Amino acid sequence: MLGLAGVVIPLTYLYTASKLPQLESEFDVEKLLKHSIEGERMSLRAGQSEKNPRPIVFNRPDFSRLPKDLVALYIRHMECPRYFQTPREDGPAWAWRLFVGATMGTAPPGDGACERLLAMRIAETIGIKGTLALTVAAHRLHSFMQKDQLIAYDLSIQYYERGVVGVEDAAFTLFKKELGELKLAELAELQLALPPFYKYWEIRHCKNPTVLRQERDMLLEDLAGWKLVSEANARSSMAERLACLE
Repeated sequence: MLGLAGVVIPLTYLYTASKLPQLESEFDVEKLLKHSIEGERMSLRAGQSEKNPRPIVFNRPDFSRLPKDLVALYIRHMECPRYFQTPREDGPAWAWRLFVGATMGTAPPGDGACERLLAMRIAETIGIKGTLALTVAAHRLHSFMQKDQLIAYDLSIQYYERGVVGVEDAAFTLFKKELGELKLAELAELQLALPPFYKYWEIRHCKNPTVLRQERDMLLEDLAGWKLVSEANARSSMAERLACLE
């Protein structure tokens, strides 16, 4: 049985890989994403009478431009607060994670679960469908993308509404500021629009602001509890007015 599996699994992988778009480098990923994201942004601009200050062009995601407090919030709520303090998963552990995910639909514990989640999201955005195809594509992406690249791409390709793609678009739409200009309180509020909370529309229309503020403050308190920001910074941010009310 093991001998048969040793033949069938590689053949299945190779066959599935042959049906996928080329995924050999970051350039391939960027090229595949560029057309769809720029087209999505253009669809919004075409119906506007006023010039939109956000660029249409999809540039290669740059982790160094992401606010570090936003990254801290994001990895915490992927349930991987030590994401950057553990080695990138590889070898047998990574292969086993993919195999279990594809055949049993479960995720073994560890930060590698977040690496898999991010790679699968990117693969889905490229247009790949089906558990096996997504698993093979995730493996391809993981082979040349480091942990910071996975985060940067994931935050740059999320769809919020027509023409609003990526966390930079979301920040400008929600707060009328560039992402790098947001303070910690605003970043915590923005996190509520991101996975796993998905409260973009509540923030967009400032629905239930009392609840939104309570949830924002819980994120800040939690972040301080994990020592990802200072207690003083978290407390001063919790005293600030909810940004969507401005």
